[in-house]
Amino acid sequence: MAKNDTKIIIIPARLAASRLPGKPLAEIGGKAMIQHVWERAMAADLAPVYVATDDRAIADVIISAGGKAVMTRTDHPSGSDRVFEAIETIDPDRRFTQILNLQGDLPDLSPEILHLLATTLDRGETDLATLVTPASAEEAARPQVVKAVVSWQDADFGTALYFSRAAIPTGTTALFHHIGVYGWRRDALARFVALPPSPLEQAEKLEQLRALEAGMTIAIGKIDAAPGGIDTAEDLEAARMRATEAHHKD
Repeated sequence: MAKNDTKIIIIPARLAASRLPGKPLAEIGGKAMIQHVWERAMAADLAPVYVATDDRAIADVIISAGGKAVMTRTDHPSGSDRVFEAIETIDPDRRFTQILNLQGDLPDLSPEILHLLATTLDRGETDLATLVTPASAEEAARPQVVKAVVSWQDADFGTALYFSRAAIPTGTTALFHHIGVYGWRRDALARFVALPPSPLEQAEKLEQLRALEAGMTIAIGKIDAAPGGIDTAEDLEAARMRATEAHHKD
């Protein structure tokens, strides 16, 4: 089987977001946010794309656009749990061995990000992969911007040592902003979701620390800039302004 036949892209999306209720269906430039993310994933032309959701309205948006959606339980504690349920439903025969897990609130996602995530997962013996970008001093000071401490093997590839909401490491070294997209080896995802939340995960409110505490290896790829995530009403308004400006340029 060719390597690219082993990958699948899954975008988890739930309606009951705590900070911005109804977020996946929020309209940006005439389309729901989740449709923008799905379109960007399709544009990567890398692997089959599914949206995993607990809400029929989200599934209907994707199906109406010509995409594939899978319904999942409403009580999942995290996107990783939702992705795991989805892959077991989509592929009980386990043809797909690598899962690229995107976030449903990245409407500006570049298709190149998906290709880098896939490349990072394929490089070396690793359980999962994720991405970082250089963080400014202002970003580093914000707790909602997650910082990654990385052991770099070359200019663009390394392994994760730790993640924190604090501005670490201290000193004069560069700081890196973690981008919440993940490439999972399927067996590693199965192991991860079977583990209880770990002490550091609960302390920092960062799910990826569970993987590190369990001894998993997280490969890190570096990109120049982060896609704008949508966490607040202000973020959503900024995304709508960008969509309007892009429309006028066209």
